[in-house]
Amino acid sequence: MTTNLDPVVQARAESWLRTPYDEQTINAVKQLFDTEQYTELTDSFYKDLEFGTGGLRGIMGVGTNRMNKYTIGRATQGLSNYLLKIFPDQQVKVVISYDSRNNSQSFARLVADIFSANGIKVYLFAELRPTPHLSFAVRQLKCHGGVMLTASHNPKEYNGYKAYWNDGGQLVPPHDKNVIDEVYAIGDPDQIKFTPIPENITLLGEELDEAYLQAIKALCLRPEAVVRQHDLSIVYSPIHGTGVTLVPPALLRWGFTNVNVVEAQALPDGNFPTVIYPNPEEGEAMSQAMEEGQRRGADVVFATDPDADRVGAAVKNAQGEYQLLNGNQIGSLLVNYVLSAKKEQGDLRPDDYVVKTIVTTNLIADIANSYGVTYYDTLTGFKYIGELITLKAGMGRFLVGGEESYGFLVGELVRDKDAVVSAVFIAEMAAYYKDQGKTLFDALIELYMQHGFYKEKLISLTKAGKAGAEEIKAMMERLRNEPPQSIGGISVAEIKDYQRSESFNLKTGKRAAINLPKSDVLQFITVDGDVVSARPSGTEPKIKFYCSVKQPLANREDFNKVSQELEERVTRIMKDIA
Repeated sequence: MTTNLDPVVQARAESWLRTPYDEQTINAVKQLFDTEQYTELTDSFYKDLEFGTGGLRGIMGVGTNRMNKYTIGRATQGLSNYLLKIFPDQQVKVVISYDSRNNSQSFARLVADIFSANGIKVYLFAELRPTPHLSFAVRQLKCHGGVMLTASHNPKEYNGYKAYWNDGGQLVPPHDKNVIDEVYAIGDPDQIKFTPIPENITLLGEELDEAYLQAIKALCLRPEAVVRQHDLSIVYSPIHGTGVTLVPPALLRWGFTNVNVVEAQALPDGNFPTVIYPNPEEGEAMSQAMEEGQRRGADVVFATDPDADRVGAAVKNAQGEYQLLNGNQIGSLLVNYVLSAKKEQGDLRPDDYVVKTIVTTNLIADIANSYGVTYYDTLTGFKYIGELITLKAGMGRFLVGGEESYGFLVGELVRDKDAVVSAVFIAEMAAYYKDQGKTLFDALIELYMQHGFYKEKLISLTKAGKAGAEEIKAMMERLRNEPPQSIGGISVAEIKDYQRSESFNLKTGKRAAINLPKSDVLQFITVDGDVVSARPSGTEPKIKFYCSVKQPLANREDFNKVSQELEERVTRIMKDIA
């Protein structure tokens, strides 16, 4: 067959044109050849899907670089082999859940079948449920692992496969690499055990929901404020995802009686018909919820992504208009709220701690320090926060933490970001501050007046396919080998290279070790304390640039003026770096 394809790519693609691949798959690959879709063939076959910060994730379709029966099957067989190797004398048990995405349910059943065929005991959620509930289930049922079929907030063309270990956290080193080694050892689909053993599969019903909701209710910090403000007006959107199954029940269980779900976005639907991207980080995805909030005069508006591990929120500002909070602001509010409640109740302990990621606002660090509470930084990806909680089990109490990408956790029920828990705490915060005649926006301004006005911005550049991956790699190499000496007209004082595990002080010429695992992240810190971070996304074909700037806020009347000054500073800096 004569084509314009790279010979290696062509050979990989042609291997899918015969058995053991099924007829539907063979016909789909043949169609790509017949219609000369060489770019699609290249992107589909030039590499194997890899585990990133969020596991296996990709566009659905045929090919080694796509989410399909065979890539999922290979991953599951590899994970099965690894679990059986690590726990040789035990009945290995796993939990499987799935979200509202197209094919998530059928993929979940496929994964269950393969695990069962390997003699592994499988607990499969009978209906779609949020990602944090899967993490809870792994711990509650004392399983050795788990799998969540989801692509989180990616566009509708995507699906994904999040693999969990026995602590309820996503795979981290060395397990992630070891599982991939097992996956790569499978060179032929005939090595995948597709024929299920039905008696090894147990369906999970609402009984686990009840255990989760009861455990969440026990986390409530200020029930008296909720009682007084039980009719707090709440508008919530699940954005066609799994959050509808547990967020409204959790709010009602917490004591809130005026919860309104955005009807047009209430039905789970993998096509996400009312949004461009089902991501609460996007203002467009929050727009219907905000419009509903406006109609109802809601005190707080929030929305969760399809697998309900991320939550976005909007609150009324000083002008009475709804304003979206970014992930840094929500996380800072949550940290301050939890620590202030614990201090008020005399329940702050010397071993308490909070956690954030290296690209998340340092306002969280300032807040923790003001309460005398230890904070830790981890690499980007909530799995590292979960890993730290597991490592410190018995040596400290995790209170609260999060990352700028709208992922937060209060308490130790799970080892992943949890939008169900976060949503009820956002509501509780709103009730507490309303009880004092304040809004969440008022509380945020008070934090800025106390610790300094932090402003952050994220720029994501999408670079799709093989060419895009190469371009991202080249951009990082250029920044690493020819780092800027100034950004936005401000001199760079320090460069942190997490791939080389070292920081470099430009003024003194001294180098210092960074005590975190190696990661392809660069940070540039200016003489004014501004921080710019660059990293390729672990879950999407993007390179991300994070900027954080800060200056004092003397009084609330200066908020708009200082905000504008900081915005201009961010713009200058990001123009230089991105």
